[in-house]
Amino acid sequence: MKAITIYQPWATLIALGEKRFETRSWDTKYRGPIAIHAGKKVDKEICQTEPFSSILFEYGLTADNLPTGVVVATANLVECWSVGEDYRTGMPVIFNGEGGATKHVCLQEDAFGWFEPGRYAWEMADVRQIDPVPVKGQQGLWNWGGER
Repeated sequence: MKAITIYQPWATLIALGEKRFETRSWDTKYRGPIAIHAGKKVDKEICQTEPFSSILFEYGLTADNLPTGVVVATANLVECWSVGEDYRTGMPVIFNGEGGATKHVCLQEDAFGWFEPGRYAWEMADVRQIDPVPVKGQQGLWNWGGER
């Protein structure tokens, strides 16, 4: 299974179903199953800001008890969207160049990603939180052997 390492708290927000898009500076042609790996880095400062702190609080989480160095979820990477901007509102919009589809990004999702024109939003569906599985992460997409 392909995997991606994501800093905390973003990996956990995906695992909890609170974040649907992982924003990256690069696109991918890959579609299919993907493991969400929580990297060892925790952005403690962002965890104390809204809406991060409220969402984490709902689940009894803080910057100090987020899992790190583990796979926390599996998902289905269903689309890689290009990020643009709605010229009328100035809000981020994502679009699929192949099919011409567009979507507006909701405020919470905007807060949880880096939706700047020229970046990419990887859409995750069918997210399934799993018991944390310790594994060393890597940059880019990498292969994970699966749940243990």
